[in-house]
Parts: sequence; C-alpha cells; structure tokens
Amino acid sequence: MQESASLQTKEALDKTIGEFVAEDYRTATVFEKYGVDFCCGGQVTLSATCREKGLDPAAIQREIELVKSEPVTRSQNYAAWELSFLADYIVNTHHAYLNENTGQIAAYAHKIAEVHGAHHPEVIEIATIFDKIAADMVGHLREEEEVLFPMVKRVDAARKTGTPPEAKDRAAIKASLEKLGHEHEEIGDAIHAIRHLAKDYAIPDDVCNTFVVTYQKLKEFEDDLHKHVHLENNILFLKAATL
Repeated sequence: MQESASLQTKEALDKTIGEFVAEDYRTATVFEKYGVDFCCGGQVTLSATCREKGLDPAAIQREIELVKSEPVTRSQNYAAWELSFLADYIVNTHHAYLNENTGQIAAYAHKIAEVHGAHHPEVIEIATIFDKIAADMVGHLREEEEVLFPMVKRVDAARKTGTPPEAKDRAAIKASLEKLGHEHEEIGDAIHAIRHLAKDYAIPDDVCNTFVVTYQKLKEFEDDLHKHVHLENNILFLKAATL
C-alpha cells in the first residue's frame, strides 16, 4: 500500500501543470493560489514548479486531491469534449469576451494613463502593452476562427468516418499550431508584465473610480485569458496535433 502511494506521488511529480488542469479544471484554483502559470507555462512538471516556487510538493498534492474529491460534471470535463464542440465553445465564450471587452479596457487604460500617469507612471506602460495585446489579438483570433478551427473540424470529421485527411490540411494545421503557440507565449508574457507593473492589481489610495474599474477589468481579462489559452494549449492544440 505504501509502495503504491509512493508510485502515485512520483507520477504526480512528473506530471505537467497543464496535464493536471486538462484532466480536471478545478485544480486551476490550486495553481492560481500560488501564482503558478497553468496555460502558457503549463508544460512544466509539478516537481520543477515546486522547486522554483519553494512549495511543498506533498502539500500541493493534498490540495489537488481535495479539489478533485467531488464528482466532476461533464460541463467541467473539457478534455472529454469533442474537438468541434470545444472549438465552438472557445469562439462563443472566450473570443466573444475579447471582442466585447478589449476595446473598452484599452480605452480605460488610456484614460487612467492620462489622468494618473504623472503620479503612477506604470499605468502609461500598461496602456502601451495592452494596446499591443489588443492589436495582436485581431489577427490571432482570425487565424483560429478562419484557418485552424475549420481545418481541425474537417480532419476530425474525416477521421471519424475513416477517410484519410487531406495532406494539405495536416500540413497547414501543423504550421498554424506552431504560429499560434508562439503568439500565446508572447501574449502571456505581455499580460504577466501588466500584472507585475500593476503590483498584482493593488489599488493605490489616491486614485479615482475609473482606475479601480480598469484594474478590475485587467484582472478579469487575465483570468479569462488563462482559461482560454489553457483550453487551446493543453487540450485542443494537443488533440489537433495528433489528428
């Protein structure tokens, strides 16, 4: 029994953060608690993460098992979803969020940079970084919606019927995955830079309500981006790469 438990512990230590969250999204709450990146940095093992952050691996594993102790509903079991359904979910949920909120957040960021930049110069840099995120997102979402996702659906449909997928689709999927994965890293680095500049979105004492709302919206944007990129990097992209 003790040997079995030791083997389970070793397997968990060798598992990546992305694998934990892909298997059960509820474990993301544990990693978020300790500031562990589970989307863009999801390919790092639990043991390496604990060493880097100075965390107790046994304690982290206990917290993971605690959040997993309740039965998972299918609505949270993203790894079990069909590829086409997952792609549509990402578009209808996360792409829709970006389309509805990115412009407003950029406007707020520029407003507080104009009003508070003299005493809080970090908000000027935050506005500049967010402008680049917003600009980069336009082409990124178009690539996913018009190129990658339709190709993935075609190849997946062919696989289900036993029809060999077209070679051009397979080659294009590989190229698109590489491009989008690189862009995810750049966007992830940018949003981490914003969090650092904003001191984890702590609100200074001498600011207006718009400043408060802007930091709240930036935190909301980051939270949505983490789940969005996780669903793509750790689930959809990995499955698409095996088609």
